[in-house]
Amino acid sequence: MKISVIILLFLLLGACRQVGDKRTEIPQPVTPPPDTIGKTAHKLILGIDNFLQNHTGLVAGKRVGLLTNPSGVNGQLQATSDLLFENQQIDLRAFYGPEHGIRGNFFAGHKVSDTTDVKTGLPVFSLYGQRRKPTPEILEQVDVIIVDIQDIGIRGYTYIYTMAMVMEAAADNEKSIIVLDRPNPIGGLKIEGNLIEPEYFSFVGLYPIPYRPGMTIGELAWLFNVEFGIDCDLTVIPMIGWMRDMYWDDTGLSWIPTSPHVPHAETILPMIATGTFGELNTLSEGVGYTSPFEIAGAPWINGEEFAAALNQLNLPGVYFRPISFMPYYFRYKDENCQGVQLHITDRDLFTPYVAGLYMMKTHMELYPEQDLFANQSRISMFNKIIGNDHIMEMLRNGVSVADIEQSWQPELNEFIKTRKKYLLYE
Repeated sequence: MKISVIILLFLLLGACRQVGDKRTEIPQPVTPPPDTIGKTAHKLILGIDNFLQNHTGLVAGKRVGLLTNPSGVNGQLQATSDLLFENQQIDLRAFYGPEHGIRGNFFAGHKVSDTTDVKTGLPVFSLYGQRRKPTPEILEQVDVIIVDIQDIGIRGYTYIYTMAMVMEAAADNEKSIIVLDRPNPIGGLKIEGNLIEPEYFSFVGLYPIPYRPGMTIGELAWLFNVEFGIDCDLTVIPMIGWMRDMYWDDTGLSWIPTSPHVPHAETILPMIATGTFGELNTLSEGVGYTSPFEIAGAPWINGEEFAAALNQLNLPGVYFRPISFMPYYFRYKDENCQGVQLHITDRDLFTPYVAGLYMMKTHMELYPEQDLFANQSRISMFNKIIGNDHIMEMLRNGVSVADIEQSWQPELNEFIKTRKKYLLYE
């Protein structure tokens, strides 16, 4: 097993755990040493800052590629691409871009072409166009690929699978991977949802993890590498000072939109609730209006009625406010719609994935003539996002949300046990 996890001043002697017939080092969390606090704008030191301050020797004499996008910045909002290009100790040769492109200006799902970076003159190889996995040809000019990209903590977000495919390609072509860790913006404590069944694996769910796994991108890289047999030469550069109970606003960091419809970190929790049924193209989830993923509505809905029914459920940590809106683009463009806006009153109590199921079930009860699953061309994508076809069928057959949630508990409990081996922070 070719895995190393670099932890500044961690005491690793004897800190090992058996994984199958392989041994992996288990790092122990520490507080930031006094001489590193203040070198960035915040006490929380990101993986990129830890790397530049302490670990550039890992790439000495090596040709470097970088998987990133605009969310890859240090604690002072300087772009990782610029920092690596300008660093005399780093021989940066190429960029690799995920969904939305290296500059983040492409709509969700739109293919992105290879190009040349105007600022540096380096080639930019798209991993969301004609290829998802790097080919040997586009890895020829690098020895190591650094990953610095902000994940949002949701299974369906494609950045973690771009990372995984880069890791697979690295293993195939004897390249190394360095993941610069970043916060999970919705914290690292809560875990929610069912695991994906193998026949529904896709680029919005490549491995059997829950919808909200409660892990950082570095922890996920380590989990993917060991549990799912990637076995690349992986190094994770951790943050210093991040704790599992931190949401984004606890970090003191500024949010850089990770994609066009995630303008704020606060978008993410309601996105877990509405992004699932948004794939059905039946209800608007607010994409195309000023509050992406914070809304559920359609032209036929009575907002007062829908809100009252949802609030009567007394779902923890959320209030549903009736709303009228008219999307500026995308679904129901220029049509008068009503529905609800989600207002999260207690994010520690709110269970958004389950709340999304309640929203679907309530709509089905109030408006049975409007079939949520009428758009047959979207059923396949919905099931890929959900991870199976059972949940759709249970909703259609009137199974309670409580029973649906109970159906995935055994597999979720097994994941929680496995997950513990890969946690880098307390």
